[in-house]
This record gives sequence, structure tokens and C-alpha cells, in this order.
Amino acid sequence: MSADGRFAPSPTGPLHLGSLRTALVAWLMARSQGARFLLRIEDLDPQRSRRVHEQAQQADLRALGLDWDEPPVRQSERTASYDDAVAALDAAGRLYPCFCTRAEIRGAASAPHDALPEGFYPGTCRDLPAAERRRRLEAGERFALRVRADGERIAWRDRLLGERSGPVDDFVVVRTDGVHAYQLAVVVDDAAQRIGEVVRGADLADSTPRQILLQRLLGLPTPRYLHVPLVLGPSGARLAKRDGGATLADRDEPVPATLAGIAHSLGLAEGRARVESARELLAAFDPERIPREPVRL
Repeated sequence: MSADGRFAPSPTGPLHLGSLRTALVAWLMARSQGARFLLRIEDLDPQRSRRVHEQAQQADLRALGLDWDEPPVRQSERTASYDDAVAALDAAGRLYPCFCTRAEIRGAASAPHDALPEGFYPGTCRDLPAAERRRRLEAGERFALRVRADGERIAWRDRLLGERSGPVDDFVVVRTDGVHAYQLAVVVDDAAQRIGEVVRGADLADSTPRQILLQRLLGLPTPRYLHVPLVLGPSGARLAKRDGGATLADRDEPVPATLAGIAHSLGLAEGRARVESARELLAAFDPERIPREPVRL
């Protein structure tokens, strides 16, 4: 497995400090091992993705001294690869159409007899009679495509979070509007770009079992994972763009001072008030020093 890494933002607005911190860790992990670092643009959502945000995000990454080895890849230009993956899953009998609305899913998942983990699909359409499924398809009802997970439970070891495991529900790979879901696209892209070290925010840790299951079903390699604990805002909740000073443009200090603050939160650059570029942090970088708990900047 390579040590190649990546950062994959969605171009829906400016990057906040938590995202920049994760990007810095991903870059340091790759560069400290002499590996490639790539930038992927996760712009599958046509309603919210904007090129102006993409350009602003890249400018912020460069301001911290981050670079990447190849031109950025846009997911919106890779739909044929996702279609191939969907076809392979369908041929293996692992997909089924789901006609449920979000309200119906919420209602079924919150039923007292189900007690499902938050966000889990209750399996309503999994075992629809063939005649009922055919009738609804012929009637033109909108549907998503879900993976038949068969109650799998996936275990993996995270570099920071340690030994983890979790169940996999029947998750969506193609939305009702025809857009490929994040879970599918990220798996296909990581394999295509030969990513061996996935560094991302801890809020995505719970999606890892779904992605590992997809990797197994599609015969793709499973990379190593490192989930960076989140950055908290003034209220103690996850840092959001609405929080004051949450982005580089909002800061009342020069970028080297902000980079020094981010570095301090990673156990780097102790006692320094300024760090001019991420390259100054490479020699002292050690992933074992990254705090295991959320931090406030």
C-alpha cells in the first residue's frame, strides 16, 4: 500500500479552519513519507458546487504552503467510472431500488421497535415483492439505489482512533435525482488515484464501514485511515463557517500566525508565534502527537 494522500473538499463555500487543519495533516502525512499528495474536487452536488469556491479554497491551501502533484480531479467529470461501479454492483445482485421519502425513512427509523443507529435505513424496500417493485417502477416513481449490505459488520484500525467496528445498513449509492452518492464516488476515486492513506475529519469515521464494504464488493484495495478530531467553535459545537474568525479571510491576524495556531493544536511549533509555510513543520511532524480529542483554536 502506498503512502499517497489526498484532500477532497466540496466547493460549496470557503474552507474553515477545521478543514484547513485536516488538509495540513493529510499533506504532512504524505510529504513526510516522500509520497504524492493530490487534490480532488468533490463537486457532485450541482446545486451547491461553484468554481469560485473551488478557486478560493485552492488559494487558501496555497497560502498555508500546501501543494499537490497533479492537476485537481473533479468528480463531476468522472461519472462514467461511477456508472461502471454501479453496473458491477447490480450484476452481483447487491442493489435494489428504494422508493422511500426522507420523511418515511425518519418515521420508520424512529419507531420504538426498531431503535436503529441515527441515519440508518430501516430496510423498508429491501424485500418488496417483485410484483410491487415492478408496478412502482412502471408507474415512474422516483427511486434511489441502495446496496444490499446483508447486516455486515466491519472492523478496521484507525491510526488515531484505534480499533473500530460498526454495522453497515443498506446505504444509497445513487440518489433519486440520479447523482452518485459520496460513499460510492470516494471509494472509486481513492482506488483510481492509488490513495493509500486517507486522512479526513473524525465526523466521517462512521462512514468507513460502508466504504470498506464497497471496496470488498468491487474488488478494490482498502487504504489506511486517519480521522482527525474536529475543531470546535466558541460554543463547544463543531466549528462552522458562521462562527467568527472561522476562515482565513475572517481572521484578524496574518496567515503565518493562524498557521502557527493550527500547528500548536497538532503538537507542532511549540512556542512559535508564526509559521511561514507548512514545509517548516515537516521535520517535527509525528502523527502520534496529534490530540485524540476535539480541540478549540
